Amino acid sequence: MNASQILTKVLKYTGLLAVLLIVVGGTIGYLVDGTDGLASVLLGTAVAILFSAVTAISMIVAIKFEIVAFFGIVMGSWLLKMVLFIVALVLLRDQSFINDVALFISLVVAIIGTVAIDALVVTKSRMPYVSEASLPGQTTPDDQA
Repeated sequence: MNASQILTKVLKYTGLLAVLLIVVGGTIGYLVDGTDGLASVLLGTAVAILFSAVTAISMIVAIKFEIVAFFGIVMGSWLLKMVLFIVALVLLRDQSFINDVALFISLVVAIIGTVAIDALVVTKSRMPYVSEASLPGQTTPDDQA
């Protein structure tokens, strides 16, 4: 399994988490505070899932480049996410339809969920630590050429 496949698997499970949070969290938010609770849960879930997906997607794209470009792409996406997060907080700060508790809980649950998905998928993957390595006595494709 290569890094691109691992990150694609992360994206798939993150999508499933988003559906679960929207259904369960949205239902709870609606039951607690009506449409305001539902909207807050949807916004919190969307922000956390979107930010997690941007990280995985930027890494899938960056893998194709040399190390300097890789870090530039990943760090650039991280900086973009920070700016967008601050903008979202400023725009949503005084909105009357936001239930602060529902928004906060959905953000925390989604963030913990995406971190757990990242950790589980990466630890369960069978990606070698080194590439193009051979043990003593083994022949490599370069030796046969």
